[in-house]
Amino acid sequence: MTRYKYLLLLFAGITTITLVSCSKYLDKKPDNLLTEEQIWQTRANAEAYLSNIYSARQAGGDYAGIGAADELSVSIPGTTVRYMVGGNWSASDWYFYNWGGYYTAIRKSFIFEQNIDKVPADQLSNELKAQYKAENLFLRGYFYWMLLRQYGPFVKLTSTVSQDEDMNKYPRAPFDTCVKFINDMMDGAAAGLPFVWSSSGNNGRATRGACLAVKAKVAQWAASPLWNGNPALASFKNQDGTALAPSGYDVNKWRIAAQAAKAIIDSNKYKLFTNLDNGGTSFDPFLSVRDLFLTSWNDEIILASMNWQRWGYTICSSPGPAGYNLYNATQNVVDAFYMNNGKTITDPASGYVETGFAAKDGDHYWENKEGDWNMYAKREPRFYAYIAYNRRPVVAAVSVDDKNYFSSEKNKDGNGRQEFYYSGKSGMLGMGSNIITGYLPSKLLSPNDNLRSMSTDAYRSPYILIRYSEILLDYVEALNEYDPANTDIVKYLNMVRTRAGLPGIETVYPGAVGNQEEMRKYILRERQVEFCFEGDRYYTLIRRLLMSKPENQAIYGMNVNAKDNDQGFSFTGFYTRTLFQKRYWDNKMYMFPIQQQDLERDRALVQNPGW
Repeated sequence: MTRYKYLLLLFAGITTITLVSCSKYLDKKPDNLLTEEQIWQTRANAEAYLSNIYSARQAGGDYAGIGAADELSVSIPGTTVRYMVGGNWSASDWYFYNWGGYYTAIRKSFIFEQNIDKVPADQLSNELKAQYKAENLFLRGYFYWMLLRQYGPFVKLTSTVSQDEDMNKYPRAPFDTCVKFINDMMDGAAAGLPFVWSSSGNNGRATRGACLAVKAKVAQWAASPLWNGNPALASFKNQDGTALAPSGYDVNKWRIAAQAAKAIIDSNKYKLFTNLDNGGTSFDPFLSVRDLFLTSWNDEIILASMNWQRWGYTICSSPGPAGYNLYNATQNVVDAFYMNNGKTITDPASGYVETGFAAKDGDHYWENKEGDWNMYAKREPRFYAYIAYNRRPVVAAVSVDDKNYFSSEKNKDGNGRQEFYYSGKSGMLGMGSNIITGYLPSKLLSPNDNLRSMSTDAYRSPYILIRYSEILLDYVEALNEYDPANTDIVKYLNMVRTRAGLPGIETVYPGAVGNQEEMRKYILRERQVEFCFEGDRYYTLIRRLLMSKPENQAIYGMNVNAKDNDQGFSFTGFYTRTLFQKRYWDNKMYMFPIQQQDLERDRALVQNPGW
């Protein structure tokens, strides 16, 4: 119960921080601290102000995406995301409410823009002022992009709102207007920024590459079914009858999205990370997909935040008794990973075996060991880098003694194998209801961390917001929608597969080449695996109108409640697919609601459909 109370306080704290930071975007209260002349008299204060605007980015993850898609669930019932997926959600709730917070950051960006030239020349050069203005403009456009993604059409502000302003004359702008508005800001910011920074001290700052990446993401959003001729939004209008959603499908929007992604590819400024970039002497797919997230910076990162606390995520994703078993991976995502021959587990030719114990170790050091359940045998490297399953060694435990801490007496062999079965150290008997699926995510967890001593190298690595792999898959997805015979689809999809240690798609599934529907299936599956636990799955299901599909609402795991009667790892009843949760879905949930309090502040605002 003590652990429960701590975790509930943790999530309550996240919500409280969100609420405190979410000053309403039309708040009349003067902010004297932000307008005092002394702030603009020193370089340090001006830079601190810009850093404060940067801090509004969601460093450490998009909490709305944690547990809302079919790849993950949060083990504690009384958390915000569990309320949401259970249907306990209305426009009066504050769940992951970012509308006010982003507008607060946007307001600060206007104040910065209006005042930065006041800083004396002996404090801040004209060159740096121009750079900071460009960074500030990027951030403003980025926050508008975040609003568009979560809430749809936004209120387009071009300056701060004065205290005596009529607060009822700010309606939402049409979707396509919002897209152009963001693109214009990104173009303006890009003109004053380098493509990449030459100094590592600037890591995490806006770049021209980040501007192009945001434009690519906005174009993808505009081309996807949610906003590209969605008939469910035909009546979504302002009070004066202005349509807020595009009226018809336009395949050319996919062409625009492809061109936006290709501009980044053609810049030759980014590449997929491999272990060779980290001092390796021969290519290792397991280390390549694992260490991408554990290096201080690398050429795959396009946009990242340098101020996130990975250690908190590590504790929540790690097994008991030192970890919390809080973020539980699902059977749904486990089934999405390929076999090591690049085939899906449903393919009769894949070699997948659902039951029984493996008779020998896998072919590579990262694969399964003898005695592991066959379901986990001969899977692709990303599976072993990203999924913690029953009997898989604990990641965040260094010494033999540390590893044994996670093992029952009969299992203490120096490997620290995770015990998710009922009476195991991390199982239901010992951890209460803190393990609900029988899996944990191991992505982002460092082998140099030590859960038992609470020591970490978490401060070395940034939180990646956009990476090159995402741009490659954005490109092939867009190409497939308007030009399915284009050879670039196979070329760039295979780049991601090759880095993951898989054969080319044309080798494994030649029938998908040139077949739009089949290729779409594999592209979306590649996204599901490559970006698991990064928030992409949630937004992919949203923009493609797939969240409502029954298979994405039925969440499965292993049978964690079955009494193993001290059989431990030999208990076969644990490995039974068990429906953990049948989630609630209403199509209004494709967009977050605007909080009722903000609707009352600005009477020109219309609520999102269904709310």
